[in-house]
Amino acid sequence: MAEPLDNSRAALLMVVSMALFTLEDGIIKWATTDLPVGQILLMLGGIGTAVLWAYARLKGAAVFGRDLLLPGVMARNLAEIVGAVAFVTALASNPLSLASALLQALPLVATAGAALFLGETVGWRRWAAIGVGLAGTLVILRPGTEAFRPEALWVLLCVAALTVRDLATRAAPARLTTPQFATWGFAATALAGALLLALDRGAPPVVPSAAAGLAMAAAAGFGIAGYSALMVAVRGGDVAVVAPFRYARVVFGILLGMAAFGERPDGWMLAGVALVVGSGLYTLARETRLRRRNAIAMQPAAGASPGPSPAPPPPL
Repeated sequence: MAEPLDNSRAALLMVVSMALFTLEDGIIKWATTDLPVGQILLMLGGIGTAVLWAYARLKGAAVFGRDLLLPGVMARNLAEIVGAVAFVTALASNPLSLASALLQALPLVATAGAALFLGETVGWRRWAAIGVGLAGTLVILRPGTEAFRPEALWVLLCVAALTVRDLATRAAPARLTTPQFATWGFAATALAGALLLALDRGAPPVVPSAAAGLAMAAAAGFGIAGYSALMVAVRGGDVAVVAPFRYARVVFGILLGMAAFGERPDGWMLAGVALVVGSGLYTLARETRLRRRNAIAMQPAAGASPGPSPAPPPPL
């Protein structure tokens, strides 16, 4: 059973996971110049599955069993497959900074999904902030202009898939552990790679160089660590509080894109990112303030009988 975390620790784990994922993204983007997308997914997924399965066996934990047949787990793993294919394809065809920026729609959609499907309270102010953030995503994407890149829609498909994955993880039985989820996620990635290689006869697998092999091993290591941190954060903290810290990924992505790939984000992209990040920070600040106000209101005055509980503050 997963141990509960306070939201501060869960948020810190989310930031760490975003930094690790950005390093993985950069390596994958570099590798796409020499290796087909399917082979990259197969290598990453295979390495990750083997490492995590060995770790689980060392701990005496079962990984593969009847829990894999649970409808929620099956839906989660299918979403993992779609998300992995979509994002690696996006990295192969878009600047890293653009892919990282568009991926920031995920916390907004996850917050909306948590309200719609998990019953978390989200009031009109946060819904308004979600609307502003989604408008920022459109500013980044700029549909209908010459700057619009149709291949960037792969990122939006990834966002939809990963939202399903995260909500299914949150709603999964508490007996399922982080190593189980992580192993299943990497196994789903490997399966996605094998399917792509089987279906795309125009991109056969190639013998990777020593550098490419080491790079894939490093990417898998970053992915394993980032995935584990993400799972603990999502399961241990409130989705609506923890999700905005995914925005750290866009900062890391822009910096790495500039340093490693010579990318130069334009003013429109930075303006869109500011809208998205600003809306996320607003929702976090308001959530924190209302939680503090509610905690103070629930404390009885010194020497007074507790009496009936005061009414909670209005929804965020």
